[in-house]
Amino acid sequence: MNKQAYLNNYGPWALVTGASNGIGNELTKELAAIGFNLVIVARSEKVLHELADSLMKKYSIEVTPIVADLGKPEDIEMINRETEGHDIGLFIGSAGFGTSGNFINSYIKNELNMIDVNCRALAMQAYEFARRFKQRGRGGIILLSSILAFQGVPRSANYSATKAYVQSLAEGLYTELKPHHIDVLAAAPGPVKTGFADRSNMNMSMAQSANAVAKATLNALGKKRTMLPGWLSKLLGYSLATAPRWLRTKILTFVMGDMTKHQVN
Repeated sequence: MNKQAYLNNYGPWALVTGASNGIGNELTKELAAIGFNLVIVARSEKVLHELADSLMKKYSIEVTPIVADLGKPEDIEMINRETEGHDIGLFIGSAGFGTSGNFINSYIKNELNMIDVNCRALAMQAYEFARRFKQRGRGGIILLSSILAFQGVPRSANYSATKAYVQSLAEGLYTELKPHHIDVLAAAPGPVKTGFADRSNMNMSMAQSANAVAKATLNALGKKRTMLPGWLSKLLGYSLATAPRWLRTKILTFVMGDMTKHQVN
């Protein structure tokens, strides 16, 4: 990556949601190393402010931490207001969470909250920043999809459905926004070593590092419509690509069954 060219294309500010851990945290650190000023968004105030202080000291950049719950529309509106004075050229929607197990055994409030965070919030923010980027004449949008987005996935039915929305949104916006010099990328990783597995109650073996996913994702912006970061997501993605949807679903039934076999049904 030519860091200066990247900064020229998408700088001087970037906004990253889900910045306190996992892929969002690694994307934040990579952008800081490039030289971006950052708006970082997460729910954990202590972690967020510690991250902001660390990045400012290490890279001599400006960092604006915003504590927000993306499941609340009023918090998203607050983010929009607080960033009006920032010349943001890159939006990364990394915030999100998953659930696993049989849908009928889940807590419906959790499932609906996941739709709010993974889909509703992302739509609101993509709308806001796409309009800003059109006005400024350039920009970039990265949306975190998943390898599970391309078919229905038993024992992760609602989560995979939310990621199907993210994937479709990114694919459509890629073409819509290209004439306005706005690059859009869907990053669709496979299993990743983050706190996601704990929250979704899944056992993930052979997971790739969040840092590897972050680097590959940033490198792909402006070059691809969808990125399968890391060898594992490529292996899963390309091996499933030629199979019909019903067969992909059947294959992933066994995969999810293995990752959730410790759960009580």
